[in-house]
Amino acid sequence: MSETSKRDKVIIGSRKSQLAMLQTEWVRDRIQELNPGITVEIKTMDTTGDKVLDVSLSKIGDKGLFTKELEEMMLNGTIDLAVHSLKDIPTKLPEGLKLGAITKRYNTSDAFIANAKKHGKNCKLSELPKGAMIGSSSLRRVAQLKKAYPHLQFKDIRGNLNTRFKKLEDDSNGYDGMILAVAGLERMELTDHISEIIPDSVSLYAVGQGSLGIECKDGDDFIQSILNPLIHRESMYCCEAERSMLRDLEGGCHVPIGVVTKLHNQSQSDETLEINAIVLNLDGTKYIESKIVGPSNQYIQLGKSIAEDLINKGSKDILSEFIKK
Repeated sequence: MSETSKRDKVIIGSRKSQLAMLQTEWVRDRIQELNPGITVEIKTMDTTGDKVLDVSLSKIGDKGLFTKELEEMMLNGTIDLAVHSLKDIPTKLPEGLKLGAITKRYNTSDAFIANAKKHGKNCKLSELPKGAMIGSSSLRRVAQLKKAYPHLQFKDIRGNLNTRFKKLEDDSNGYDGMILAVAGLERMELTDHISEIIPDSVSLYAVGQGSLGIECKDGDDFIQSILNPLIHRESMYCCEAERSMLRDLEGGCHVPIGVVTKLHNQSQSDETLEINAIVLNLDGTKYIESKIVGPSNQYIQLGKSIAEDLINKGSKDILSEFIKK
């Protein structure tokens, strides 16, 4: 059923972490700027991914670890929309919900943060000694960094950004450094901790990394109307192409799949979209790569086409190997 009536109050759902709140407050402020007659309230909650911190994400499962509870609140009418990091949103949403907006994409890179007490703030990954322990909760990052730096070891590190920094600084945990998304560090104003920006040539980023995804009820025309100005076309084309690829690969948010997507000739009628993708096994010793370029307005089909090429090259075998482990 379509909901078209205008309301004077909108309720946004958010996780409780500082980064999640910064992202949600940014969306709240944009909505209020564009709709001065609307009151915007934020309701917070902890998701499964926030509560279970002693198990790696890949072992908990991949069915909306950071979104499920917020989605239930939307479906029962407690909240009108939810703000997520787009990379955390599954490619298949619950019936009755949709992705209402993808915001402008910011820095897509990953960063290395060295344990300054052990190695100095400006230490690079390549300079670390054999056996150095790197914290990361992302199989995608670990697989690609094992491929590039086989002399390093990796250990899971969970929690919000502040918690991870405390774990890094605690010598009893044995971390020589950790890997985090630059976008989150920028939003938290923590970029001064960055030791090295990891180039795309070493580690492709996660599907949707750097953008926010705003989820809402399918058929709620009023909410969609206030989200429309927040949609960034170029970012939406790139991210939806990536999500289309991931959907067809049947990969979740926490599997070793990396991507780099770029728009070319943006001011021209012949705008094109280029997707580079990689699928890896857990230790980075097996991997399949693919690249595709095509008309940008065919972004969904381009995502499907690169997924088909990866599947034809054997990506399903690599991913099934991952699932067995």
